[in-house]
Amino acid sequence: MIEINPDTCIGCGRCTEICPKIFKLNTDTMKAEVIEGDDLECADKAANQCPTDAITVDQTK
Repeated sequence: MIEINPDTCIGCGRCTEICPKIFKLNTDTMKAEVIEGDDLECADKAANQCPTDAITVDQTK
């Protein structure tokens, strides 16, 4: 499961650059959102690059 904490997301867009199939920026809130959550490996890379640690990736099913 992939989650983004909207309280800590600053809308920098790094996650959307790393995993454009998983993340998008909401044009109203300018915060990242999950649009598809299948590629946990890519999401984990994005989480590691998030400057505010707003992305959580749970590898368990």
